[in-house]
Amino acid sequence: MDNALWAFGRVSGIISLLLFTGTVLLGILTRSGRPLLRIPRFSVALVHRNIALLATVFLILHVGTLILDSYANLNLVDVVVPFLGSFKPFWQGLGTVAFDLLVAVVATSLLRHRIGQRAFRAVHWFSYAMWPIALAHAIGNGTNGTSPWFLLLSVGSLAVVGAALLWRVSANFLETAKTRQGGLA
Repeated sequence: MDNALWAFGRVSGIISLLLFTGTVLLGILTRSGRPLLRIPRFSVALVHRNIALLATVFLILHVGTLILDSYANLNLVDVVVPFLGSFKPFWQGLGTVAFDLLVAVVATSLLRHRIGQRAFRAVHWFSYAMWPIALAHAIGNGTNGTSPWFLLLSVGSLAVVGAALLWRVSANFLETAKTRQGGLA
């Protein structure tokens, strides 16, 4: 049973990371105010939220199966408090930091209408920190972290997110407010 839990924990972590990569990309695109392949911005935002939800479910499965796995030797404190784990505490701690940041982002997303748009956006910026921390955790702590296929996957993910971020900070990035004011030709 432990082998199955270990394998499912690994796979669910990889799937979660890939889904969070897509979430970051869609989040950047949604913020631009541009449609994606003629799909309206509100639809892209819905896809962004649904992929983020699915990624969160896979992350919970990742953490949950590794808590149940006797080989991983995780406990609830290791999941919430960074750098206390017994196996590769630094790399495991990065995973905990990313998880804690995700909890903050999810909580503010659920409370968005109560806390206001400004607070929601301020905390949502943690997503830009969460994703590379999670990627570093996967490389440093993951069983497949240094295998050629996973490193290729990681480099590809870094390349597409890096390109999106460069576009995000470029002069060509169109903010949503400009779109509403008729700035898009």
